[in-house]
Amino acid sequence: MITHPLENLDPAQHVQVLPRHLVGPGVIDPRAAWHFPYDEGWLFAQIDDGTAAAFSPCLRLQTTYEPKPDKGTWTISAHRTPYTPPDFTPPAWWITFDATTPVELLHDVHTELLDLYLEDLHSDQDRLFQDDTPPHEAYAPLLTRGWSHAVKTGGTQTFLTPDGLGAVRHRYDISGSSGPAWRAWGGHPSEPYWRAHFSFGTPTTLVAAFTASLISTEPLQRTVQDVPVHTRRALYVATPTGQQPHGNTPVAPPPPAPASGRTR
Repeated sequence: MITHPLENLDPAQHVQVLPRHLVGPGVIDPRAAWHFPYDEGWLFAQIDDGTAAAFSPCLRLQTTYEPKPDKGTWTISAHRTPYTPPDFTPPAWWITFDATTPVELLHDVHTELLDLYLEDLHSDQDRLFQDDTPPHEAYAPLLTRGWSHAVKTGGTQTFLTPDGLGAVRHRYDISGSSGPAWRAWGGHPSEPYWRAHFSFGTPTTLVAAFTASLISTEPLQRTVQDVPVHTRRALYVATPTGQQPHGNTPVAPPPPAPASGRTR
């Protein structure tokens, strides 16, 4: 009987794993995920139950983490005018991630968010609200990594991972729709382990940062016990680090490089 490398390792052992959409959330730390320059006017607050929030100096950008017994949520929201609680004005755009989303993806999106903020701050641009980046900047890299592509007449196109355990869906027809412009998930399609939603108006640059991080071939470090059990057989394991495995443990090879060109 062939076993997966993770099945022979100590649960507390650290491993380097891919693909990113199946590795689990990792260590949830809002300060590490956001990584804003708090000594330059960014505000940060966290209460005892773990709920955390950060605000840009202009108070137009807000990002929060709300832990919940079932899953929890990360949320980014942007307002055209300074947001001051209890202001209930709907944001111009928003992004949500399940707390089970790999935290490195969160970090990369927030890093790009800070770059956009600083770019707007030192120029006459307003890319946080008028980003002209075309949608293909976000989805073309998926095609080069071997993701499949399906288009529906209802105005959506879906990009599916080669293993079928992750996807990004783009609604290109914005007429008569109040749902998100972009959706992404990882895990079995019928019961994803994590989901992400990007509303209409979200800068495509942020979506592109998310998809670039999602398909990155740089392995992420996890402990064996933190890797989702129901999808771990689809993982590639790099050389384990930390504690030694029980017995001789085979290591899965890295994922093969996909063929160039688009998959339809």
